[in-house]
Amino acid sequence: MEVLDTLARPLRDLRISVTDRCNFRCVYCMPKEVFGRDYRFLPRRELLSFEEIERVARVFVGLGVQKLRITGGEPLLRRDLEVLIERLAAIGDLDLTLTTNAALLAQKAQALADAGLTRVTVSLDSLDDEVFRAMNDVDFPVARVLAGIDAAAEAGLPVKVNVVVKRGLNDGSVLDIARRFRGTGHPVRFIEYMDVGATNGWRTDDVVPAAEIVASIGAEFPLEPLEASYRGEVAERYRYRDGAGEIGVIASVTQPFCGDCTRARISADGKLYTCLFALRGHDLRAILRSGAGDTEVEDTIRAVWERRTDRYSELRTQETGRLRKVEMSYIGG
Repeated sequence: MEVLDTLARPLRDLRISVTDRCNFRCVYCMPKEVFGRDYRFLPRRELLSFEEIERVARVFVGLGVQKLRITGGEPLLRRDLEVLIERLAAIGDLDLTLTTNAALLAQKAQALADAGLTRVTVSLDSLDDEVFRAMNDVDFPVARVLAGIDAAAEAGLPVKVNVVVKRGLNDGSVLDIARRFRGTGHPVRFIEYMDVGATNGWRTDDVVPAAEIVASIGAEFPLEPLEASYRGEVAERYRYRDGAGEIGVIASVTQPFCGDCTRARISADGKLYTCLFALRGHDLRAILRSGAGDTEVEDTIRAVWERRTDRYSELRTQETGRLRKVEMSYIGG
């Protein structure tokens, strides 16, 4: 049964973080100076179990969710993740996806495909090894990410590549990435650097506007815009006029799309967030572990969504960037 928020936005997409841990320390998400060696990550008992994730996902699907995305941290660090994928795939005809840094994807791709994963999104912010190692801040090489992408494709998983673009850091990599993935069947999404969380030192000067990215690529490879595939699609998509594939830009900063946002997020510790930039979440884990039935869980989710007023990106200022928002490592992207 469809549920609408105060702005008549339906609940269509659910992103589930399965761990707050990551083997990268990307400067825009989990910077090393904040998430250092002594940082306290969640004990296993504080994470939702696979059974709890499956249960809450089924409730969300009953409320209209059509897409489930597994995130982290780095989701492939969660042991036996393919078991969870198989349980979620059994729920029904869903778009079941995974976002990963691909460090472990070469080893896991076939098992994930066999379990029923629909497709995979790989974060890759530069093809320049020096830049990429600086951005992941753990000296991880580009070649192993590319190997993960190849393994996923060989396993039959469609692959999309996400690139967070930060001025003065990897904006020089945009054309290289466009060239590399033209003609491969792997669409690329270039994402404006956002003020997610409160630890990445975000400034508006660091944002490379989506229009600048499109103009840069279009000057070398002519582009034409594509119509949105569905309501709530966050990427503005363009295809190469010569038929060599497509790119997209996600312009949360310069062209906010709050009005059509259909996404909810569950953090690694079982809190429901109705916005990527939320200040607080709603504790589903406590309800799940209280002995409550599915009807009570559904009523809680419905009540949260029906009160939803979020439109952070439309209201963003330099000052809002300093609010103590939930960190991306807890709720994914």
